[in-house]
Amino acid sequence: MLSELNVPRRILLGPGPSEVGPRVLRAMSTPLVGHLDPSFVALMEEVKDLLRQTFRTANRLTFPLSATGSAGMEAVLVNLLEPGDHAVICVNGVFGGRMVEIARRAGAEVTTVEVPWGEVVDADHLRKTLAGLPANAPLRLVASVHAETSTGARQPLEELSRIAHERGALFVVDTVTSLGGAPVEVDAWGIDASYSGTQKCLSCPPGLSPVTFGEAALARVRARKHKVQSWYLDVGLLEQYWGTDRVYHHTAPITMVYALYESLRAVHEEGLDARFARHVKHHRALVAGLEALGLALPVAAQHRLPMLNAVLVPDGVDEGGVRRRLLERHGIEIGAGLGPWKGKVWRIGLMGDSSTPANVLLVLAALAEALGSAAAGAALGAAEQVLAAD
Repeated sequence: MLSELNVPRRILLGPGPSEVGPRVLRAMSTPLVGHLDPSFVALMEEVKDLLRQTFRTANRLTFPLSATGSAGMEAVLVNLLEPGDHAVICVNGVFGGRMVEIARRAGAEVTTVEVPWGEVVDADHLRKTLAGLPANAPLRLVASVHAETSTGARQPLEELSRIAHERGALFVVDTVTSLGGAPVEVDAWGIDASYSGTQKCLSCPPGLSPVTFGEAALARVRARKHKVQSWYLDVGLLEQYWGTDRVYHHTAPITMVYALYESLRAVHEEGLDARFARHVKHHRALVAGLEALGLALPVAAQHRLPMLNAVLVPDGVDEGGVRRRLLERHGIEIGAGLGPWKGKVWRIGLMGDSSTPANVLLVLAALAEALGSAAAGAALGAAEQVLAAD
């Protein structure tokens, strides 16, 4: 006979998923209705409105795609790009590189604006790259990752947006890690299309990708000469289900929409600005404690994400061994480095419901123990001083 499901309790302080609160888990036990039931259709409208508030946009087509954030990335790119189009993509980590791969698979010609991992793209660098393109290049979009999860770097966006629009290109942004944890101003920053994920700062299980398309992006979709290469991710079809027509496209993950609705309610009950301030404060407390332990962060202070902290592994320390000790002894999950940073950094997430004073102190104490550091008291004191400040 098969054994019952038995999953250990973990404290999720990695790059995602984040902790999911009891109210969201309770929402997931709500009885199912059909995906075209009038009550579910009404809920869809509420979810769309809450997502608009979270993205800070008036975009009519704002909805949760029935797939994870990586599918959101693919949906935005394959809808906006056709074979022969040109895309300029900023790359400073894994997820910028993933955008390049998807755009090329869509048949686009891609020019990258690359900077070392942990750094951000300078506006002048983008301007020079665009100036170097052929004058007649059919430039469709400029894309950037707002919060690069592989490095913990936050990309300034407003100037990049202005430069893209000056060239007549759409501006596309990955907000998978930033949405709900740091300001995302779709309308004010001139973002034409964006996608995110539910499992980071929204503190909802993985499985949905909030997306938003502005009118310029939708005009581009409607002007396509070729069908979108993906039937499932075709925004023209999805719009008929999530818009006013309610034409059947697929069976929506009803329970996940319940979960997203409840997580968004919690976000807006707290208030976006208060939520952003909470993430910043706990980030500052964590950094103070890490520095007291003699640990360093590879990203310049002014470009660090508040919800995802890359921490350099000291010379001679077994990176994987420390992570295993935190997991096995303390039940704490933190992330490993990716790509060229594999084995060189730990990634500590303080996302959504995982961003608490208790978790800051817990991970600092556990790291001190795993490293055999005598500075545990100093680290906790440094963090508590930040947490106690107004």
